[in-house]
Amino acid sequence: MESKPLDLGLLRSFSPLDGLKSENLQTLARKTVLRDLPVGRVLFKEGDSDKRTYYLVSGVLELIREDRTVTVLRGGSPEARNPIAPFTPRRYTARAVSDRVEFIALDSDMLDMMLTWDQTGSYEVSELSSTQGEQAPAASDDWMTTLLQTKAFHRIPPANIQAIFMRMQRLDAKAGDVIIKQGDDGDYFYVIVKGKCLVTRETPLNKAGIKLAELGMGDTFGEEALIADAKRNANITMLTDGALMRLAKDDFRKLLNEPMLNWVDFEQGKEIVAQGGKWLDVRLPSEFENFHMEGALNLPLYFIRLKLKTLDPNLHYVVVCDTGRRSSAAAYILAERDLNASVLKGGLSASDVKK
Repeated sequence: MESKPLDLGLLRSFSPLDGLKSENLQTLARKTVLRDLPVGRVLFKEGDSDKRTYYLVSGVLELIREDRTVTVLRGGSPEARNPIAPFTPRRYTARAVSDRVEFIALDSDMLDMMLTWDQTGSYEVSELSSTQGEQAPAASDDWMTTLLQTKAFHRIPPANIQAIFMRMQRLDAKAGDVIIKQGDDGDYFYVIVKGKCLVTRETPLNKAGIKLAELGMGDTFGEEALIADAKRNANITMLTDGALMRLAKDDFRKLLNEPMLNWVDFEQGKEIVAQGGKWLDVRLPSEFENFHMEGALNLPLYFIRLKLKTLDPNLHYVVVCDTGRRSSAAAYILAERDLNASVLKGGLSASDVKK
């Protein structure tokens, strides 16, 4: 498959990418390319479980189920604004039926993390920026966006993302400053906001230390010793002047744990609704319009705090999104306000809702 650089404006034509802030769109654009799929070639097969989100840019795809063409999707059509058959395992095989098909593919986890952060973290960004000297909000967003893409950060429960950023402290450092010393007890988890760090490890034969790595903006270190309650296994020294954000050991451990949420599967969710509860869909309006549960209320995650008073304290809400990430963050906010909320485990993508 051939590939070519991506036009940033193209991302804005798709849902829910059109709801992302510009800095997150720019990050996606840097990590995404426009690809060609020759006629007759398959984009994905029925039953595949790849964590990719595909969008059709141009050309024609047919979606096949059990060897029968179910629908034909054309680039530029209203239907093509949405991801191609997004639920996994894939319920269709997607095959190119025109001479030229162009598509883009995104890492689904990264996209979902960006959507969650984008809709929960804006006020924390401004508060952090106001405490960071002359650093502009855009620069603050940049390291946060980079951090959210790291696999290590994906372990953190979505409902705790905001609290982590709120509890981080800024630490300015000079070239040569030792941030972590090998053999010390673990006390903080660190994120590099600005500058570079050198990682070295002392050995019996090399007291000066063997160089292991260089770290830059968005890189993290220090979590291993906190998780395992072990001694630091390397030295971390500033290579340049810079700045770090750090999170204390107790906060780190607490916020790595899943908050007490009530998770339900699809059948349990349907039973709650049948007994007078209500589906609460916290996706963006464009996602909701493409597909939603019958009778569901759409209240996007970024509106939750503003619209809490509109929710009925006597209702049992089953909170949903595509994966469970945004809905768990929303359910946590509801639970803090003593509203009765359960979360659909795995989200709409993992349920039998569209089968």
